[in-house]
Amino acid sequence: METFDWEGRRIAWERAGSGPPVVFCHGTPWSSWLWRPFADALSGDFTVYLWDMPGYGRSSKDAGHEVGFDVQADAFRALLAHWELDRPHVVAHDYGGVVSLRVHLVHGVPYASLLLVDAVAIPPSGSPFFRLVKEHPEVLARVPPYIHEALVRAYVANASHRELRAADVDELAAPWLGDEGQPALYRQIAAYDESYLAEIEGLLDRADLPVHVLWGTEDTWIPIAIGERLAAGIPGAKFTPIRDAGHLVQLDAPVALATELRSWLTSVSAGLPGRVER
Repeated sequence: METFDWEGRRIAWERAGSGPPVVFCHGTPWSSWLWRPFADALSGDFTVYLWDMPGYGRSSKDAGHEVGFDVQADAFRALLAHWELDRPHVVAHDYGGVVSLRVHLVHGVPYASLLLVDAVAIPPSGSPFFRLVKEHPEVLARVPPYIHEALVRAYVANASHRELRAADVDELAAPWLGDEGQPALYRQIAAYDESYLAEIEGLLDRADLPVHVLWGTEDTWIPIAIGERLAAGIPGAKFTPIRDAGHLVQLDAPVALATELRSWLTSVSAGLPGRVER
């Protein structure tokens, strides 16, 4: 793991492989851990980059640092410049969707392609628990640690259509436990501002790159109809449903996701047109 110091924050990142660059963006309450097996599988043909947003995973979680969409987009833009990448392929899940879209549509950073997986990108968004926390972040940040841990474990498990392995729940919950992790979880939910999603929806028709939208058919956090609307708003975007998968497609349908990832990246790297599946 390496770190990038940016505006007082420590951003954890890693790189592997060789070939065209592919950058993976995670969402909330996740980290780059979700993408690591897929990055490893692609590293024989691509240079893969993983990073944890400030306030997430192994990156710093300073209580005084803002963690909203605008800050995360600025951090991603700075990280791309630090890596000296020119037109990388970007793969984004959940919050990573609005962050990567903002960097492209608002800040004008070019990508070779963009693949969005059950992305937070257009309104509305958020699970019932997420909306509850949004309304009462300070109260929940003060619950006893054993209650908080039970909430977090139930929260992350609820994103899956299939029952998660205990080891996977442990990995997903770990960054949000302890004196640093507990307040960090509620702080990033409190920073959620849906106006950024409305802004992105109004700019979708400006996207001038190959875009593929993947969506779990059983996603109860962000229903597939939102994914279809997202793809419909992007000129020429390809849409593919992932059967029997919830919001955590990486764990619900890893083989299907890995197949779509490699097929997409191979085709766009070779300049081949993608098909639209609805």
